[in-house]
Amino acid sequence: MNLHTIGIIIRREYLNKVKKKSFLFTTLLVPILVAVFTIGMIFLVMNTKEKTKTIAVIDDSAICLPYLQDSEIIHYVDCSGMNLDDLKAGLDGLGYDGALSISSIDTVAKSFTADIYSNKAFGLELTESVNNRLDKALEDYRVASYNIEGLSQIMNEIKANVKLRTYTISADGEDKVSEAGVNSLVSMILGIVIFMFVTLFGGMVMSAVIEEKSSRIVEVLVSSVKATELMFGKIIGIALVALTQFLLWILLGGVIIGAGSKFLGEKMLNNDQTEMIASMAGGSGAIQMDAISVLASQDNELGVALDTLRNLPWAQIIFAFVIFFVFGYLLYASLFAAVGSAVENEGDTQQLQLPLTIPLMLAYFIALYAFKAPDSSVAFWGSIFPFTSPIVMIARIPFGVPIWELILSFVLLALTFCVCAWASAKIYKVGILMYGKKSTFKDLWKWLKQK
Repeated sequence: MNLHTIGIIIRREYLNKVKKKSFLFTTLLVPILVAVFTIGMIFLVMNTKEKTKTIAVIDDSAICLPYLQDSEIIHYVDCSGMNLDDLKAGLDGLGYDGALSISSIDTVAKSFTADIYSNKAFGLELTESVNNRLDKALEDYRVASYNIEGLSQIMNEIKANVKLRTYTISADGEDKVSEAGVNSLVSMILGIVIFMFVTLFGGMVMSAVIEEKSSRIVEVLVSSVKATELMFGKIIGIALVALTQFLLWILLGGVIIGAGSKFLGEKMLNNDQTEMIASMAGGSGAIQMDAISVLASQDNELGVALDTLRNLPWAQIIFAFVIFFVFGYLLYASLFAAVGSAVENEGDTQQLQLPLTIPLMLAYFIALYAFKAPDSSVAFWGSIFPFTSPIVMIARIPFGVPIWELILSFVLLALTFCVCAWASAKIYKVGILMYGKKSTFKDLWKWLKQK
């Protein structure tokens, strides 16, 4: 192959793509949409409040009403003297949104039942709030039934809320903060990003090949250059387009999100945050947290997250990301180019594209699983197998991967790319000039065996 010729093709492919209005449009639009969506979701979560519901309560237990304190979303009304059926039948006329019926206490089981009725279904936040308050009432009743002085205080004192801090020990023996949640988030983002780019730009190669073949432009091109030079020039040219767009997205997205974060910063620190966090903590049903304590610990939690991000091996992550992205893209782009050369329109690619889609989807699901168990056998072999390693290995790196695994994974990926590129070039050379026949796997195998 002539490197000078490939360079000309790369330049042509790159300039043709970046000069298109669609490239400029998507480059500017995507980070704006992502940033607006992200900031919009934060804004909605912060400002969305459910309309206050009025709940009529019939408390036959005689212990729950003191615990049913009004909140932003619920206003309780004591209707213990009313008949439940009459209350249910006249909810709208009486101005109630729902009716809560609490049974008498079973002194043997030390329990009661509770039912809530409404004409319209309630949201999860409201039902969990009611449930949590009833649980608290029953817990206090059971504690009091033991007639042990100070038992309630003892129970509160023995409740544990241990915050486990995780550290990794570096080669020089230094302890570094390593919060599992932060590592998991970075792992998930890296896996999704590389999956998205390999799929997106690999498909772009296939579309470009089909477009040139269907318009017969390729017949003119192969009269001047070799088909394999055309294929590799196209693949590398689109790879440079991908990297250009990726860098621009990072730059623009960072600027937009930074500006949006500054705008929302003051709003996130107002008094409403206390109520929002209290509601979130109380709604979990697992751990009751005091909103003031949550706010007081925020700076510490943020510091742990930032320390974890600083302690990540960013040099290794960035280097590995570029290497695995480039070779993962080259591997799949060569295969997509072969598929594109074998068909005359994108509607015919579904059958031939399936063997490429399956390992990509498998890699995506393994990467989502990897942040839960990064050293599991599934994650390990997924990061070694060349058709899944570009995505899975990147997802494992934030948790620490031995150098020998990285080297082995890269060597296998590079060798597989060489084999697939050679096979794709043979298929491309024949298929790009084949018209009038719908190609099958049998045809691809026949072209592959030709000398």
